[in-house]
Amino acid sequence: MVGKGALIECIESPLVKRVDVIVRKHLSIKHEKIREHIHQNFLDFDSLKESFTDIDACFYCVGISSLGLSESQYREITLDYTVAAANLLVKQSPNCVFCFVSGTGTDSSAKGKVMWARVKGEAENHLLSLPFKAAYMLRPGFIQPMKGVQSKTRLYRFFYVLLAPLFPIIKMLARPYITTTEAMGKAMIQLTLKGYPKPWLSTRDINKAAEVA
Repeated sequence: MVGKGALIECIESPLVKRVDVIVRKHLSIKHEKIREHIHQNFLDFDSLKESFTDIDACFYCVGISSLGLSESQYREITLDYTVAAANLLVKQSPNCVFCFVSGTGTDSSAKGKVMWARVKGEAENHLLSLPFKAAYMLRPGFIQPMKGVQSKTRLYRFFYVLLAPLFPIIKMLARPYITTTEAMGKAMIQLTLKGYPKPWLSTRDINKAAEVA
């Protein structure tokens, strides 16, 4: 959901020249800016070295809900995939800005009792230890899908449809905790161009960066 939202913003932005998109199946979006790379093994990206070279920014939006998953399953997708991509990217494009979609409540100590928060924390810590030009951890709370974007998680889609009529009220009551897929994409472009005073961005920070953009 966030990845498609970010892709739409990149397509619409005159500041973005090209987008290399790594996916397991063909995109529903076609555009002259997009270079699509079909790739199945997210633990090994060596065959894509050329596409990882001279990249200005990585908008890393790979993720999954922890609902129904064991820690090992969640760890592979959330941590191992991230490490594999980032380790190759920092070699091929050390001047890259890495934007990682994390989440509110992520445990920076990586030692807490909440499984998903602990694993997300490990992923964040690894990224921040790498010598990228900069790395930003985006920690959104509730994300409202925009511009026709939908969540791949069926349960989430149900709640988005259910809550859609209430979004204006929810925004008024909980504005600091709500962002949109549009704001996420705009914020990542802004982070690439102008940076931010700190590496961890709360929902409020994400919205602020998007507004500046």
